[in-house]
Amino acid sequence: MTGWLEGRRALVVGAGSGIGRAVLDAFLGEGARVAVLERDPAKCAKLAGELPGTPVVAGDAATRAANEEAVAAAVGAFGGLDVLVNCVGVFDFYLGLADLDADRIDDAFDEMFTVNVRSQVHAVKAALPALRESRGAVVLTESTSAYFPGRGGVLYVSSKFAVRGLVVSLAHELAPEVRVNGVAPGGTVGTDLRGPSSLGLDDRSLGATPDRESELAARVPLRVALSAEDHAWSYVFLASERARGITGDVVHPDGGIGVKA
Repeated sequence: MTGWLEGRRALVVGAGSGIGRAVLDAFLGEGARVAVLERDPAKCAKLAGELPGTPVVAGDAATRAANEEAVAAAVGAFGGLDVLVNCVGVFDFYLGLADLDADRIDDAFDEMFTVNVRSQVHAVKAALPALRESRGAVVLTESTSAYFPGRGGVLYVSSKFAVRGLVVSLAHELAPEVRVNGVAPGGTVGTDLRGPSSLGLDDRSLGATPDRESELAARVPLRVALSAEDHAWSYVFLASERARGITGDVVHPDGGIGVKA
């Protein structure tokens, strides 16, 4: 039995850990050939050691140069590109506007939107010629934070609303050649999603929050705490031909948080 992504050529941005790594593994398991863009040199070395033959580019996903290099590596290795996934992000640990010192807002805003939004714009821009040629698919990472209040701080929620806007505007612009969709994961166990260095939160991991698994399960109707591996299957579906009629939409692997009692 062939995999859902048999023969597909993909680039996963931010594949060194967390949801990005789970997407990489799921894509490979479903028959795709996958290239990687990852900022952390140690994670790049780990990927290269564990997955020989996988093109791994070390670079900052928020820059034009790194995205263009990663797309060139994927196209050079595979002869083209069918799927682009971006899983890059930082989190603000629920900081409200009242919690932010006025003298830190500018730097924190710039970092949050650079990582969470600009990286996705650069990724799509760099991949666009190859994706148009293959009539491919883009899957961007939104968040349940962009749909329900209280699931992030003011900067994080705002940045994820911006990604929602990217999905619908790019889907409209790039049709019919390229499909563009999003995945909006709920809270995730086992992730190392970190905060902005501008707020001194770059050494704090969301996955390290005490009792996170029980807390996540308690707040959703399905009473499940989802892992990065759980979320990865939404990306597989949207990247596959089984989703060929879907664009400008979003999958919500969040335990049913929007279900009203």
